[in-house]
Amino acid sequence: MSISISHLRFHWPDGSAVFDDLSLVVSRGRHGFIGLNGSGKSTLLRLIAGDLAATGGNVSVDGVLAYLPQAAGTGSYRTVEEVLGTAAFRPEATLGRLGLGHLTLARDVSTLSGGELVMISLAAKLLTDPDVLILDEPTNNLDRDARRRLYDVVRGWRGTLLVISHDRELLNLVDDIVELRDGEVRWFGGAFDEYERIVAAEQEAAERAVRVAEGDVRKQKRELADARIKLDRRKRYGKKMEEQKREPKIVMGARKREAQVSAGKHRNLHIQRLEGAKENLDEATGHVRDDREIRVDLPRTAVPDGRIVLQLEGFQLPYGGPEIELDVRGPERIGLVGRNGAGKTTLLRSVVGEVEPVSGERRLLVPARYVPQRVDVLDPSLTIAANARQLAPASSENDVRATLARFLFRGGKADHAVGSLSGGELLRATLACLMMAEPAPQLLLLDEPTNNLDLASIGQLVEALTSYEGALIVASHDHAFLDDLSLTRLFKM
Repeated sequence: MSISISHLRFHWPDGSAVFDDLSLVVSRGRHGFIGLNGSGKSTLLRLIAGDLAATGGNVSVDGVLAYLPQAAGTGSYRTVEEVLGTAAFRPEATLGRLGLGHLTLARDVSTLSGGELVMISLAAKLLTDPDVLILDEPTNNLDRDARRRLYDVVRGWRGTLLVISHDRELLNLVDDIVELRDGEVRWFGGAFDEYERIVAAEQEAAERAVRVAEGDVRKQKRELADARIKLDRRKRYGKKMEEQKREPKIVMGARKREAQVSAGKHRNLHIQRLEGAKENLDEATGHVRDDREIRVDLPRTAVPDGRIVLQLEGFQLPYGGPEIELDVRGPERIGLVGRNGAGKTTLLRSVVGEVEPVSGERRLLVPARYVPQRVDVLDPSLTIAANARQLAPASSENDVRATLARFLFRGGKADHAVGSLSGGELLRATLACLMMAEPAPQLLLLDEPTNNLDLASIGQLVEALTSYEGALIVASHDHAFLDDLSLTRLFKM
């Protein structure tokens, strides 16, 4: 019931390295796996599960392994039974345990919500009776009831569990935290709250060390400047004495050579001290974390107060439910909430015309952009920059590069293929490209945008959306995220 990784190396086809020499042993217990978006967390889980082949090194698993990826439930499945992979030995009991007792094995998976697909996929993994369970962002798309059922699974797990998540409540159920940073791992005893306490204390000490080192650099610069002034004075005095010829020439020459040697030693001493102070500052600065992940500069897309943005009247969705009446005016910020399967995603897709209603009227009166749960807006075979150019053909190359840089895709990063991006990087790239699209959106529709984001990135996304001056409709089960958005109101499905 363990995972053993020895001298692991993995490079993407373009040559970019994710791991160069990673060794790690994961034994029985519940382990939370965290790190910044793009640090390689999902890549490592895929290497452990065998979805990717390592460039070098070894990965071995002791026991039966089950892996639940981020995009759980996607594929060519047609029915619930096909997702489960079995119709024998009462899978209904496992479905009931996960709150899916209302589903039949013949149910068409295309009629299910994202959250229901995640839970069915989890049921399929549990039916294999695994010794080692790997979960990659398992709370994505889950409503509160489904999350509680997942928490129960985690609490009761007696084998080896490795879980990537941005869900604090889930991370506080684990035995320890494994942090992946700069291609290396570090273990922290205790759950996520204890991890945060330790890191906060370390950062406070690191910031103090930076302040001390900065003070020393300033001191050494002053002392070097003072030393140069004194040396210049000595040179002028020696030159004056030489001109006045107050001492024999041989004596003055000896003194001059002695002064030059002494001056050189004095100057070099202060230069060495300054260089040492700078090295200490660099080292101290290296211990201070800069975990800001999304720095989004959204375009100014202000909507005047009272202006009608969207109207839905007698709106009936294809999969049933009551008629929907919704007016959005001005820069309203609306949180779309409801249980899994209530129709939130279908409603958002209907607003932008991807799904036609059974009846009713839709009036969309401003440019709108929709970011779906799967974040599959961009062409995965093209680079980020190429996708941006497609959506904003009138923008210059400099404008495209400058905008992508504000989303942290600087230099060569803008030329990475979209298909190679992590979940958080993909959201950043999608937002960047959609914000450049013409015309810029005055209504932004987001479906579970915190899926696959680390906690630092969620904070930056909140800041970005808070600065957005258009109308906003956000479907999310992350109530802490919704609370931080300063919503105008909630609309319950």
